[in-house]
Amino acid sequence: MINMGNMPSELESQLDPTADLEEETTSEGASSKTLFNGGVLTAFGERDYAVLWSGAFISNIGTWIQTAALLWLIKEVLKSNSWVGAVNMANFLPVLLIVPFSGSLADRYNRRKLILWGQTVMMLGAFALAITASFRADSKAIILITVTIIGIAFAVNFPAWQAILPDMVRREDMLNAIVLSSAQWNLARFVGPVIGAAMLTFFSPAAAFYVNGISFLFVIAALLLIHPRRGVMPPPTDNIGRHVLAGFRYVWRRRWMVNILVALAVISFFGFSYIVLIPALVKDVLHQGGGAYSFLLGMTGLGAVIGAPIVTLVSRRLHETQIIKLSTLALGLFLIAFAFSRTYWLSCLISIGLGASFLITGSATNSVLQGCSDREMRGRVISFYIMVFIGVAALGGQFMGYLADVRSTPFSLWIGGAACVLVAIVLTSFPGLTRTAVTCEEDRPGRFEQAI
Repeated sequence: MINMGNMPSELESQLDPTADLEEETTSEGASSKTLFNGGVLTAFGERDYAVLWSGAFISNIGTWIQTAALLWLIKEVLKSNSWVGAVNMANFLPVLLIVPFSGSLADRYNRRKLILWGQTVMMLGAFALAITASFRADSKAIILITVTIIGIAFAVNFPAWQAILPDMVRREDMLNAIVLSSAQWNLARFVGPVIGAAMLTFFSPAAAFYVNGISFLFVIAALLLIHPRRGVMPPPTDNIGRHVLAGFRYVWRRRWMVNILVALAVISFFGFSYIVLIPALVKDVLHQGGGAYSFLLGMTGLGAVIGAPIVTLVSRRLHETQIIKLSTLALGLFLIAFAFSRTYWLSCLISIGLGASFLITGSATNSVLQGCSDREMRGRVISFYIMVFIGVAALGGQFMGYLADVRSTPFSLWIGGAACVLVAIVLTSFPGLTRTAVTCEEDRPGRFEQAI
């Protein structure tokens, strides 16, 4: 590629006959900014992204319908609280063990095909649960094995899913694409359990599992219809062990990545894990029932949906690292307020703020890690993000729950909020920890040209 940065404009126009057209388009685009062109839904201007988002949204509604039904099946039919924890571990353990290798796969092979395989296996798992429930063969072993297989497919699928998003949009729209993807998941988390509760009331868990299996057809169809603007990865030249090790070295040599991931680990452990404390908060502190719990939990998803356009608008003025500091501070303050609230409706409003700050922090971290990574390393870099974001939060949930049992739920929430505020203070007081997360051109010369 010829670097035109220092060429006179006339010579540049001669070498690039489209330069005038691009300048005209840019000028026109600046004056005709719309919701789908530079606005809060700008990523939807890309046809492939809009198609995949729509298919994923329907599929994720099905996933949350199944989640509600599965929890009911385990707790009410099998009457075993210990197996609820076992099923939860079956979902998260593959993330901790497999994600580094699945991140390598996302950098070695066609990401769209990897996602297709993962979604197909999860669909078959949903139908397997439906069939076993229909014939009342829903033993603990069958459920555990099936959920483990689904968890493995998810662990293989997720890095490729995260890494393919920037392949479908322009570099400047990447944060918006990631935020809208997170908002889609959280909107499904708001809608799915409501539908799942209705299905359990009027139908059965098997029906909910069948609905989830059918919902996968929409995302599979979307994957077959899209053609990302950046194609398949170059064929791998080394074995997967060396490939994974290269990912570790890539991150380790970029100290800002290590600093961001360490900060995210603390935020995930103490902050994102607050979800597990909501049942105790509603029952023991606010003295409300199951319906109130479901509504309060849904408010977190609603907050994430509200946070999507906010982070897109803020990103026009602030760098991702600045957004991370502010949203982490907000998360900590909302958690502290959550700990002191004794009014149900006030807690619902706080939960909206928690959901928004949760989404903004995760999306900004995701964006800066991917935006400053070479494309061939992106899958492995995002695998570290997934391990910290999901795996560490699961471990933190166990600790925060234990702390709530030993002391109290408000005390545990207060500790979590204080830890997040401390992270925000450290990142603000020592800006050098993340400064190169924005000015990382020396790590990736010409990264904007490569992305565009």
